[in-house]
Amino acid sequence: MTEPIQKNLRAFLVVLDGVGIGALPDAADYGDEGSDTLGNLANAVGGLELPNFQTLGLGNIAPLMGVDPTPRPMFSYGKMAEKGHGKDSTIGHWELAGLISPFAFPTYPNGFSKDVMEKFEKEIGRGTLGNEPASGTEILDMLGEEHLETGKPIVYTSADSVFQIACHMDVAPLETLYQWSEIARKILMPPGPTVGRVIARPFIGQPGTFIRTYDRKDFGVEPPGITVLDCLCSSGREVISVGKVDTLFVGRGFTRIEHYAGNDEGMKLALEVMKDDWSGLMFFNLIDFDQTWGHRNNVEGFKAGLEAADKWLPEFLSSLRPTDLVIITADHGNDPTTPSTDHSREYVPLLAFHGSFLGGNDLGVRETFADVGKTIAHYFNLDCEIAGRSFLLA
Repeated sequence: MTEPIQKNLRAFLVVLDGVGIGALPDAADYGDEGSDTLGNLANAVGGLELPNFQTLGLGNIAPLMGVDPTPRPMFSYGKMAEKGHGKDSTIGHWELAGLISPFAFPTYPNGFSKDVMEKFEKEIGRGTLGNEPASGTEILDMLGEEHLETGKPIVYTSADSVFQIACHMDVAPLETLYQWSEIARKILMPPGPTVGRVIARPFIGQPGTFIRTYDRKDFGVEPPGITVLDCLCSSGREVISVGKVDTLFVGRGFTRIEHYAGNDEGMKLALEVMKDDWSGLMFFNLIDFDQTWGHRNNVEGFKAGLEAADKWLPEFLSSLRPTDLVIITADHGNDPTTPSTDHSREYVPLLAFHGSFLGGNDLGVRETFADVGKTIAHYFNLDCEIAGRSFLLA
């Protein structure tokens, strides 16, 4: 692996989780034909007001009501297709890091097998409720009161490859819920039935007013190949996770992990990290677009979240150094205007900047998210054997 030419380089990968920009050609295979997170959202609210994103070039990627194309965008712009199978966060983030997954995680539209559930219940010493695909808020309304009465955890899945365990914090403290999640993770591993993530979903409140907390914790699986994160670590660079990103790689490839509760706290935390003395990559995920608004079909919340991120951009941009690389994108769609409450198989927006190298260029339609990882490797002059093609190549 070659030694980086400069010692003070920094890259920022900002993932607007679930903010897609139009259905992929194979979206119908996933039940997502017609999904367009940004486009449908803009139409539903009568236009988005995102002047800073507009300046970067967001309106140059695709028609968006309220976000016009700009003749001289600050950032280079385009959109990316997901080359791997599926539409879950894990595979999307792996691909952004240069690893196109050789497989799709299985989903469980009829719930988990009797064998899986019996093993889980035996290990935790009690029965369960649910075991069906459901919206996270709806299943609490359905089963939350019974859960409080019986102490049985609520198990549910979705159109994504997840085994979710919801528990009221008066029934199972976080330590217990996380232990149960680790048990489920060990059960749901190859060569048997598996899932992309086991997710601990703590909640509080009373029947009719249950609220999920930000103590959610994801238990993933290790990437089956090399990512740009591994290459950066091997080169002696810092790799900083801000948000849930580390959980999608089981912590592999990160030198520093910073968690937060909600987008607002995350944006403040990212600015604090920028003030520190480091060289390497900050991988920053804004989770609420997906977790809080997309999965709940909360159109107004999604709109307000985008406006908040837009207002944050000037301070973020003013904190950059002239040599920094910035890439703003997403990992999949999560259209809040469709009947589905799950992820959607979509293109993702691409906004990238690195001085005169990446400013105002049309990057077109990229064949894979992996171009992000390859661009980061190119920027740091790393000989990294990952998929993709750098934006920095002519």
